[in-house]
Amino acid sequence: MTSDGIREAFLSFFEKKQHEVIPSSSLVPRDDPTLLLTTAGMVQIKPYFLGLAVPPNPRLASCQKCFRTTDIDSVGDAKHLTFFEMLGNFSVGDYFKPEAIAWAWEFVTQRLKLPPERLWVSIYLDDDEAFNCWREVGFPEKRILRFGEEDNFWGPAGDSGPCGPCSEIHYDFGEDVGCGRPECKPNCDCGRFSEIWNLVFTQYNQDLDGKRTPLPRPNIDTGMGLERTAAVMEGKTSVYETDLFLPLLARICDLTGEEYGRDEVADQAIKIIAEHSRGIAFLIADGVLPSNEGKGYVLRRILRRACFFGRKLDKEEPFLSEVAEVVVSKMGHVYPELVTNQSFVREVVKTEEEKFIGTLDAGINLVEKAVDEAIGRGRKYLAGEEVFRLYDTYGFPSELTAEIARGRNLAVDLEGFKAEMEKQRERARTVQKLSVSGVIEMKGKVHAKLIPPEPLPQLTKFVGYGKLSSSSKVNCMLDQESGDSIMSAEKGRKVAVVLDETPFYGEMGGQVGDTGKIVVNSNQIDVTNTVWSPFGNLAEGAIVHLGQVVKGTISVGDIVEAEVDVDRRLDIARNHTATHLLQAALRQVLGNRVSQRGSLVAPGRLRFDFSHLTAISKQQLDEIHHLVNERIRQNLPVKSKVIPYKQAIAEGAIALFEEKYGETVRVMEIGEPPMSAELCGGTHVESTGEIGLFLIVSESSIGTGLRRIEAVTGREAEAFLGERLGILEAIAEEMRSSPLEAREKMKALAAELAAERKRSASLQRELSRNTVEALLGQTEQVNGIKVLATKVPSSSMPVLREMGDLLRDRLKSAVIVLGTVYDGKPGFMTMVTPDLLDKGLHAGEIVKQVAGVTGGSGGGKAEMAQAGGRDKNKLDEALGLVKKLVQKIG
Repeated sequence: MTSDGIREAFLSFFEKKQHEVIPSSSLVPRDDPTLLLTTAGMVQIKPYFLGLAVPPNPRLASCQKCFRTTDIDSVGDAKHLTFFEMLGNFSVGDYFKPEAIAWAWEFVTQRLKLPPERLWVSIYLDDDEAFNCWREVGFPEKRILRFGEEDNFWGPAGDSGPCGPCSEIHYDFGEDVGCGRPECKPNCDCGRFSEIWNLVFTQYNQDLDGKRTPLPRPNIDTGMGLERTAAVMEGKTSVYETDLFLPLLARICDLTGEEYGRDEVADQAIKIIAEHSRGIAFLIADGVLPSNEGKGYVLRRILRRACFFGRKLDKEEPFLSEVAEVVVSKMGHVYPELVTNQSFVREVVKTEEEKFIGTLDAGINLVEKAVDEAIGRGRKYLAGEEVFRLYDTYGFPSELTAEIARGRNLAVDLEGFKAEMEKQRERARTVQKLSVSGVIEMKGKVHAKLIPPEPLPQLTKFVGYGKLSSSSKVNCMLDQESGDSIMSAEKGRKVAVVLDETPFYGEMGGQVGDTGKIVVNSNQIDVTNTVWSPFGNLAEGAIVHLGQVVKGTISVGDIVEAEVDVDRRLDIARNHTATHLLQAALRQVLGNRVSQRGSLVAPGRLRFDFSHLTAISKQQLDEIHHLVNERIRQNLPVKSKVIPYKQAIAEGAIALFEEKYGETVRVMEIGEPPMSAELCGGTHVESTGEIGLFLIVSESSIGTGLRRIEAVTGREAEAFLGERLGILEAIAEEMRSSPLEAREKMKALAAELAAERKRSASLQRELSRNTVEALLGQTEQVNGIKVLATKVPSSSMPVLREMGDLLRDRLKSAVIVLGTVYDGKPGFMTMVTPDLLDKGLHAGEIVKQVAGVTGGSGGGKAEMAQAGGRDKNKLDEALGLVKKLVQKIG
């Protein structure tokens, strides 16, 4: 049975057991700050286990794509992987151990037809219930083993969440495989046993402090590793010999000219490349892009690691994008996002690989040099400070430094490296302290107070799509400072108010919350922000109005008028509809690979982040700008409809990256037929003409493969144009010309200035040549080395370098340090001739210490370096240090 057959057999088996088959969720978890990536099938089931959401069926089954970094150093052995598929069946308070164990036994013995005598079972130490269930299905007692928490208690997927004891099914490859010891059992890592299925009995919820409390109703969470099961079914002892990996191994061998099975070291490299290529393709297809933190760093790490092992196979040109194509062709029929994003995956991989290859050789040489020095000094490890220097200065990943060091039998002080990284973060935090806004703090307080022990019914009805004011009842009120529930609030008190219905839009989906007022007779609350409590979606939950009582007293139970700030809401609506027009224009001009990666819709501006690998040309930006304004002038209708999610996607509506939707969704359509259709819960204008004008203010890169456009519309666009026209008129007045003539006059003035600068530079060069002759007589001998450390007339750095070149050519062998004051600040240029480098003299190190005297810093290469300072009064003192440094080193 192939991997496709196993996947299909598992899902159909549990479908017949009244389970609803749900699709795999993204590798990027939604609304779970405890997880970086999806690590298990249970991740998308977690809200159901915690009672935060209602499952579509209490019995669920899935084939979930997963990614774990914990086993990255073991990749290449028979069973450890970073990316893998996990088959799972789940019970949300429905069935428990008897059914889970009976069905697992039925599937492996009757559907997969695995020989019962090859199977072993492990259970938690005191789980007698699981033991009895296994005995009831006829499993022999002698092959039921009890292990402790390390082996048979499944912790939460993240820092907190559901957990419980587990029972594992292991396949025995036989006594001729592995260590051969008589006492060998399934918890031995020798390779004889392979864990194929883990049945987790989630009975507890673990909080962030590690405290476990019983769940209201116990659940079942099982995970069967598809790759390991495929190895068993195909009669192999390694996952790399299955149909999931063989096409990848073959393609890597084609591209590198290697022959799999010929050399153990080469085989290991081939397997690592194959394994990482799967994770690379799936991460990018799910929207992860290479970066230096978080999910992006995980991707960058495995991509660079695969590239590094390609170099071990003497592959110097980019090739990983071609391996990724095999991943798409092999698995695209199961995971259509691979096919949809195929070209994007290829471009991201190629771009990142080309970037890394450019620095790989230099990085390897630097690491090899550091390793040689450590071994030469008799050290048994590479210091964490050195690993950090290689990372911080040259961008060489610590993991690859460790790979190279291990190859030379040298350990790496990774704890020291982490400590240096933390010091760097602390320095960054000191320079730029980030404060959490009062609104976010208030949201946390309000959320903490509103979470009930059981899910509440609908708390607030949102009526703001159709009207901007409504009568409503005050359901509850909290004090903003303490978060405590209060019955009334007098003038001056800051409160959080929940109404039974409201026209106020709560901050969500990138759109800021509404402001306005809540009024009853002569009593009034000024609402400064509106947020959602953590319940439900747009149609459910508590909408929390944050504000201050400015008149009289407001009490729980009052019938009030809730009035949104109309002008502000309309400004927001213009920007939100413009954002949809912008995305449609981007996809038309740049291609359908463009997808939203974030947004801000505020009254004063809009910000749109999107995926795109290359810079946008001025011509493309002009076209995008024109398309949006053309559709505004067409005054296209803007309408919403609520339809099933699957129907919306089938009709071509755009869903937001990382967002999880319910069975029914709201779709915003622009035009008839729609030229834009997006899943959106925000507020919009009724026709595009209401936007008035759209102006792009800026376009920039915010990371690898990510771009950002900021724009203004309506009143803000009018103000922006007025400001820019005012600037143009002021410039024209300064130039004594009309606005239309100002550009040509500025060009003429710039050309004249350039000519003057050229003439000035020529005069400076002539002066420097004359100065050189006078400086030669100031050369001194220090330990047999010529040293020239002197102050020169005010000169730019290029002129200093030219003077240095002339002096070096005349002196042949010397240490040269020139100091000057330019624009009120000291500057230094240092040169060391090549013949003196072996004496330990280094221009970068010298100039760093010299500039330090003046409160500055700098550096550079061994032969030439430059630096700047702060205190010009210490220039002579700094130059006086040069002779001492040469005397000490030389």
